[in-house]
Amino acid sequence: MTAPSPVALHPREVLLGAQAGAVVLPVCDHYSGVEARMRKSLQLQADLMAERGACVLDVTLDCEDGAPVGGEAEHAQMVVELVRGVSDARQRVGVRVHPVNHPAFEADVATIVSAVGPRLAYVMLPKVESAADVDRAIVALDAAMASVLGSAAGSAAGAALPVHALIESPAAVHRAFEVAAHPRVQSLSFGLMDFVSAHHGAIPSHGMGVQSQFSHPLVLRAKMEIASAAHAHGKVPSHCVVTEFRDREALRTAATKAASELGYTRMWSIHPDQIGVILDAFSPALAEVEQAAEIVLAAMAADWAPISHQGYLHDRASYRYFWQVIERAHATGMTLPGALVPYLRSVASGVTPDAPVHAADCRLS
Repeated sequence: MTAPSPVALHPREVLLGAQAGAVVLPVCDHYSGVEARMRKSLQLQADLMAERGACVLDVTLDCEDGAPVGGEAEHAQMVVELVRGVSDARQRVGVRVHPVNHPAFEADVATIVSAVGPRLAYVMLPKVESAADVDRAIVALDAAMASVLGSAAGSAAGAALPVHALIESPAAVHRAFEVAAHPRVQSLSFGLMDFVSAHHGAIPSHGMGVQSQFSHPLVLRAKMEIASAAHAHGKVPSHCVVTEFRDREALRTAATKAASELGYTRMWSIHPDQIGVILDAFSPALAEVEQAAEIVLAAMAADWAPISHQGYLHDRASYRYFWQVIERAHATGMTLPGALVPYLRSVASGVTPDAPVHAADCRLS
């Protein structure tokens, strides 16, 4: 392969103008809310990181569905201890708190973020109905960060603590573009089961199943709106769970459709058996990665001028696409040519001015 010139600019300095790809996250977001499963999830994350050489899996510790009614405070404290117990600074751990209008929301944030906020990669906000809900949450997040780091540092650190928004109702789908435009929102997720329930029986229960969730018009429309809103603002669309967790082929079909037909670049997992299937489905094909590497390296060697590759003309419009293939390959732990690795590391470490949050980037310290 052609090597880039010694003074080659970083691809993100050259390939400007694309909305998509401003944020790069691990393609799998694994949820667990029971202590034993949370511990296993964190260990699995560490094992995968050692195997693949990158943090290819986010682990979200769940307070909303994980905490027993009446035991919210104890559950939040347990989450704090689990986060404190993660010693590898490369691991990415987030937390799903209760909705902003839930009595436990303020306490969740005060307990968890005030104690381990600087160690969190993100906070997932469930049942977001509008950008105003995000603003309300950020007030609490910033106050909690200020309490642990001091008012001046807390304000800056709070601005750096991203939020992920869970869209779960018809009204929220209507406002998905507004939510995605919020500067603190990094990702939009689709909450399938709550979305179906919000229709009061108008969508039958099989709309939550692995087949109908890709064919029922209202569910499919919601998925497309969320993906479109996320991409319009350079954020990450995250696909909903598949509850048939023991049916690997059904999951594989769903993950492949989400990635290749609906434009999702991330998917939820609720069982360890789902993680490998999701990683495989969201990884670009090896042949596509090899082609992308050849084109990007040739473009860099030509100082990003147009090139001809295997009889096809390429310029910066197509270079953007192929660079994003490279980033997705890196985010799933695929092996890439050594000449590209420094550029991927600089993205992960925040060297470039507009560096995205990358799979290998972590907030744990």
